Amino acid sequence: MPRILVIAAHPHLGESRVTRTLLAATRQAAAGGADIAVRELYALYPDYLVDVATEQAALAQAELLVWLHPIHWYGMPPLMKLWLDEVFAFGWAYGPGGTALAGRDLWLVCSTGGSAASYRPEGHNRYPFEAFLPPYEQAAALAGLRFLPPQVLHGAHQADTATIGRFAQGFVQRLRSWPDAAGWPELASLPPCPGCAVPAGERPVEA
Repeated sequence: MPRILVIAAHPHLGESRVTRTLLAATRQAAAGGADIAVRELYALYPDYLVDVATEQAALAQAELLVWLHPIHWYGMPPLMKLWLDEVFAFGWAYGPGGTALAGRDLWLVCSTGGSAASYRPEGHNRYPFEAFLPPYEQAAALAGLRFLPPQVLHGAHQADTATIGRFAQGFVQRLRSWPDAAGWPELASLPPCPGCAVPAGERPVEA
């Protein structure tokens, strides 16, 4: 299995410009020999019936996990959230014995409809974009994943083709170079994953 696994989720991919361009660039890189695999959730599970065993098997060998999606209501699209709920299972991804993903990296690559200016106190989103990231950061910590600085394209609806193309090019270049220090200079200063031990008593006893 490839070392890099891209989990992509866009409920209306045919109408997307950003996610569709990123997926095309990623698949082109993989076809050219890059160590990357792509799993497009809405194509795989249009019925929302996630095959947990298959998804966990795909994750087993990945050293870099990429979540690629547009921001919906300040978070994940619904199928991505369902995927997280079911695949990052207690006893597998977190909790006692849940170390399947520990020591790997997680990278969020996303787009927003709102402009960068909208993510300011005077903007209609009121808060900086980073204020909406704690659920991602904590999900990573709970699973023992190191959360890498996200790559975000703001104002996706207004972005022109050249801007989207540059964003996609930068995305693929970083995928190809991971975890080389030249392509990822910030890795040297990132602290290790804090880790969060979950006591068994935090979960109800199964019948």
